[in-house]
Amino acid sequence: MRLFHGSTVTVKRPNIQKGRKATDFGKGFYTTTNFEQAKKWALLKKNREQSEKAIVSVYEVPDDILDREYPVLRFMGATKEWLEFVVNNRRGRENGDYDLIMGPVANDQLYATIRLYEQRVVTAEAAIEMLKAHKLFNQLSFHTVTVALLLKFVESIEVG
Repeated sequence: MRLFHGSTVTVKRPNIQKGRKATDFGKGFYTTTNFEQAKKWALLKKNREQSEKAIVSVYEVPDDILDREYPVLRFMGATKEWLEFVVNNRRGRENGDYDLIMGPVANDQLYATIRLYEQRVVTAEAAIEMLKAHKLFNQLSFHTVTVALLLKFVESIEVG
């Protein structure tokens, strides 16, 4: 399986300790199977950090990575469980010990809906219906060194 990571630098050796804690799935190294999503993230980081470059690092991992013996949490779309998990992580609460987590990306456009749910302005069901109006990309986050070592760097691509 080919995975992509958007940044302002080439990342040959992913470091799970560099990630921020209060993100969708907690502290980890985030990738996606969608090049365009990684490109958008790289460009966003470039603008936020006022960097000179936006770079997508490309990796290969075994196709059966989600079916191995590692503790894996997998969300099949925007569900109430996914929504609660993301809200708890963004609040900095621990959500269990998983090596890999896969599910939809709660990007900045979706975050407005998540905030409405967090503030109890809308129910979980209403928030999920609102989220279905957006195209949801996936993300696969790596949370232990053991699984991060499965990421085999292929190349980096400067985007603009």
